[in-house]
Amino acid sequence: MASAPLRMTLPLLLSLNAGFVDTAGFLALQGLFTAHVTGNFVTLGASLVLGTSGAVAKLLALPVFCAVVIATRLLSSALLRRKLPTLRIILGSKVVLLIAGAALAIHFGPFGNGDAWQAVVTGMVLVAAMAIQNAAHRIHLGSAPPSTLMTGTTTQIMIDLADMIQAPKSDNAERPGARVLRMSANIAVFAAGCAAAAVLYARIGVWCFVVPPALGFAALCQRMAAAGNDPH
Repeated sequence: MASAPLRMTLPLLLSLNAGFVDTAGFLALQGLFTAHVTGNFVTLGASLVLGTSGAVAKLLALPVFCAVVIATRLLSSALLRRKLPTLRIILGSKVVLLIAGAALAIHFGPFGNGDAWQAVVTGMVLVAAMAIQNAAHRIHLGSAPPSTLMTGTTTQIMIDLADMIQAPKSDNAERPGARVLRMSANIAVFAAGCAAAAVLYARIGVWCFVVPPALGFAALCQRMAAAGNDPH
């Protein structure tokens, strides 16, 4: 069986990658959120009011995200029935999409017009990759903190801190302090991914998109190392 540190590394790598992809996509694709897709409702409204580009991609992001999540769930169920290494295959699919997204961004970018088909296609490929990660996390890593949306995680940390202050009696298997540390690590690495994407985009532009496939491949390798006797 895999050691606990190996099992804990995968959610952190996923959070790091999500922060990087979301920030790089936002900067390169005229304010498109590729991981936190519901945030595009806000940026869509801003685009319509201010007359900036990127409205098409923001309209498409949620339907594409939803369709890919459904497809990932169906694929996961089919792979499980066949007793195949489900999570590894799904993470591998995400890496393929991240490679495609990087190739598109480097070939067609920088994107001055967020409504150009090149920008829309690039954005939807990255949205699809993050949809796979979201679905894989919920299906196979449900006990780990979310890797893309940090609002709920931050809320839980604050609740746990309040509980620690008043020290209530609890029958929960996981103590609030341990959960705070675990969730804080996810937020920290997500923030690190955001910061790294911002710095690299400022320095090398769309070439920063080579980082997400590398992080995705590292997560896949970690999963393969941690799998042990788990066939999924």
